[in-house]
Amino acid sequence: MNGPGPIVIKLGGSILEDPASRRIALGSIADAWRAGESVVLVHGGGRKIDSMLAALGIPKQTHRGLRITDEPTLEVVVGVLAGIVNKCLVGELAAAGVPAAGISGADGATLTADLHPAIDGVTLGRVGRVTGANPTLIQAIAGRGMLPVVGSVALGRGGQLLNVNADAAASAVAVGLGARQLVYLTDVDGLLDERGALIPSISADSARMLVEYSIVKGGMLPKLQSAVDAVAGGVGKVVIAGPRYHAEILQGTGGTHLVAA
Repeated sequence: MNGPGPIVIKLGGSILEDPASRRIALGSIADAWRAGESVVLVHGGGRKIDSMLAALGIPKQTHRGLRITDEPTLEVVVGVLAGIVNKCLVGELAAAGVPAAGISGADGATLTADLHPAIDGVTLGRVGRVTGANPTLIQAIAGRGMLPVVGSVALGRGGQLLNVNADAAASAVAVGLGARQLVYLTDVDGLLDERGALIPSISADSARMLVEYSIVKGGMLPKLQSAVDAVAGGVGKVVIAGPRYHAEILQGTGGTHLVAA
C-alpha cells in the first residue's frame, strides 16, 4: 500500500446475517475499491458462532458480555470466523468484481493477543485481549491488487489461537497499518444521545469520558473504546455508521465521526 494510509472497515453484528444489509455494505466497499481506495475489511461473526454452537449442541457460555471459550467452543469460533464467514465474504466480494483474499488474524501474526485475565474469579478460556497488529501479510495481499479480508482470531503466546473482540481487532489493524480512517459498519445509526438522536461528531476526549463513566452501554461500549484507542494510535478519523448510511459513508457523510480534537 503506497501513499496515504488505507481505510479499514469493520463489518459485524446483524449485518452479517441480513443479506440485504450485507449486500449494501459490500457494495459500498466494492465501489470504494474500484475508485482506487486501499481498503481492508475486518469482520466478526458472533451470531453465526451462536447458530453453529446450537446446531452442534454446545452450550453458549458468557460472563460480563464475553464468550467463555473452552476448547470445543474455540474450534467453532475458528471454523466460523476463519472459514465460513471469511470465505463467504471473499465470495461475495468476488461476485461484485473485487478480487479478495481472506485470512485470520492468526496468519502471519497479523493480530497478537494475551490471554484475558479471569473476571470475578471466572476463567474465560481461550479469550484474548488484542495487544498489536503486524501489517506485513495484509500489505502483501493488497500489494498484489487484492482486498484483504481479516477474521478476528488472534495469535497468542506459544502459538495459541485466541478468540478476540472484532472491534478491538479492527482498531489494532488500523493502527498497525497507519490507516487514515477506520469505519465501523454496524446495525445502529451511530452513537446516539439520551433522546435517541444521532450524534454526528464527537472528539476523542469526549468519547473517552463516555467510556470511563459507563455512559454508553451494550455493544456500543467496546466499539467506542476501540475507536478511542484507534485515534490515540494515530488513526485520523473513526466513523460508526448504521445501514441507512452504508451507501454513502465512504464519501464522508452519515454516522458518527470521531476525531482527535
